[in-house]
Amino acid sequence: MSYKEVLGQHTVAISTSESPDMLTLGMSDEHLKDAMAEIARHLLALGARLVYGGDLRSNGFSELLFELVARHRRDADAGDLRVGVINYLAWPVHIQMAVTDIEQAHSDLIGTAELVCLGLDGSRQSLDARRQLPQQQPTEAEWCGGLTAMRRAMLGETQARVVLGGRVEQYKGVMPGIAEESLLSLQAHQPLFVMGGFGGCARDIAEAMHLVEPWTTPRLGWPGHDAFGAFTAADLNNGLTLEENATVARTPHVDQAITLILRGLMSVGAPG
Repeated sequence: MSYKEVLGQHTVAISTSESPDMLTLGMSDEHLKDAMAEIARHLLALGARLVYGGDLRSNGFSELLFELVARHRRDADAGDLRVGVINYLAWPVHIQMAVTDIEQAHSDLIGTAELVCLGLDGSRQSLDARRQLPQQQPTEAEWCGGLTAMRRAMLGETQARVVLGGRVEQYKGVMPGIAEESLLSLQAHQPLFVMGGFGGCARDIAEAMHLVEPWTTPRLGWPGHDAFGAFTAADLNNGLTLEENATVARTPHVDQAITLILRGLMSVGAPG
């Protein structure tokens, strides 16, 4: 019998960005990065592939994932030679980059992670095709369209999503990135795990879905926030009970959240 890991057939998206609430919660930005690293490490150890939509800035979340998969590698099923991390670059992200930087990053990641450039419509773009495009600054409309297209492409290639943190100001696109990615997952009935213990957009989503009590002080609203009021814990479709999802949504203890996320992923089973 061929060796198979528990999550060997799962491709899981991780959605995060800086949370504006870390200082209020008595934490630093490093706590959020550590949380993401722990989630990623556990998923990789159980055979899952990870998907992230980001950029290549120094000390960013993409770089963190690349370093993590290079150190730990994915504990894959027998015969499964796929890389452990796929990083999507939306059109407005990579079109302003020098193509030589993209080529260098692609070369550096061979064997550990895959770097995927997308077109404005979300289709995969080869390096040869990217070489033919001039470096340029995207318009606001291209930011909105390109980011939404990337998020739809990610949804089509993943079986579950974990969200944590997330900025609610100074973002690109039609709404905060974590909000749009979470909303797409909910609408598609894709398993979604909302870690709200680090504040930010994920905490706002948890509150709108009645997973946690409202903040004691008024919060800044953002486009799309009201859409989450139409969903309940059952719509998370993640194999956890209401009480378990409430724990994931409020706990700042990463080990506690990871235990429940892994339980949920194993409960919903491998994709068909």
